Amino acid sequence: MNLGTVGTGWITASFIEAAKLSGKFNLKAVYSRTADKAKELANTYNAAHYFTDLEEMAKSPEIQAVYIASPNSVHFEQALIFLRNKKHVICEKPIFSNTAELTAAYQIAEENGVYLFEAIRNIHTPNFQILKEKLHMAGNLRSAILPYMKYSSRYDLFLQGEEPNIFSSSFSGGALVDLGVYPLFLAVGLFGEPNKVTYYPVILRTGVDGSGTLILEYQDFVCTILCSKISDSELPCEIQGEQGTFVLEDAAPISQIKFIDSHTKESEIFSVSQEDKDMVYECINLAGIIETNNQEEYEKHKDWSEKVLRITEEARRQNSIVFGVER
Repeated sequence: MNLGTVGTGWITASFIEAAKLSGKFNLKAVYSRTADKAKELANTYNAAHYFTDLEEMAKSPEIQAVYIASPNSVHFEQALIFLRNKKHVICEKPIFSNTAELTAAYQIAEENGVYLFEAIRNIHTPNFQILKEKLHMAGNLRSAILPYMKYSSRYDLFLQGEEPNIFSSSFSGGALVDLGVYPLFLAVGLFGEPNKVTYYPVILRTGVDGSGTLILEYQDFVCTILCSKISDSELPCEIQGEQGTFVLEDAAPISQIKFIDSHTKESEIFSVSQEDKDMVYECINLAGIIETNNQEEYEKHKDWSEKVLRITEEARRQNSIVFGVER
């Protein structure tokens, strides 16, 4: 499947390399607002074409799918350009700023007979599937703690008075939508949609969250998600049940899964070795849905993205975090 990309950051390079590794995509074109950057990326990865005009790129008959990794706030308008030109769209997380954008984009994708996906690498990995299959071993779940806290080098720029995209409400930034979505996708994938959501953020001068604690209340247990772009954590993830506890080294990637029996105290490792370029798994899975027209699997992914976006939207609403596209 011939692929185009939007964006020239490290995440785009990672996706291109994973897409090549998957054997499912052939990089045909890249886009950047500046010709020099577009040409440089095209040369690096042997893309035949480069563009500085999105409409022109979207009209190219040589592209069947596009990967979008631009600032969060422009995901929606850029995705629509490609969907209306009958291109499949894989949009980097967070897919859009709010559920209104998501609903509109899904409708346009359906009208044009193409697929729209959110790129979220950790839920496509073999270890996530193993965790889901083995989760019953914990028995009745009583608590889950899922941290994902990474100090951003761009926070240094923020402290110097600048406003990097990820710390800007104008670009739909913040810790929850940037990093919190990794453990949040895990929680929704493993436990479903919570009955209640409460978010306690640290609000920065730009009006977005630099860090925060998200509480997801289920019928018999609580899941706590810790996210931050302004501090680090070495805490593992834990899912605690009456029969045992699952310990994950990290929410993304899920490199190790250990189960500790509550009664015998014996532990067992269930994880398998995964590709370092772990975006390869989402490339394989999403391409498979397109190739086989697997509507059932597509609906699962749509539902997943909708639930996660509803949760982040509610968390923002509680704390008056308003993005520029919503003003």
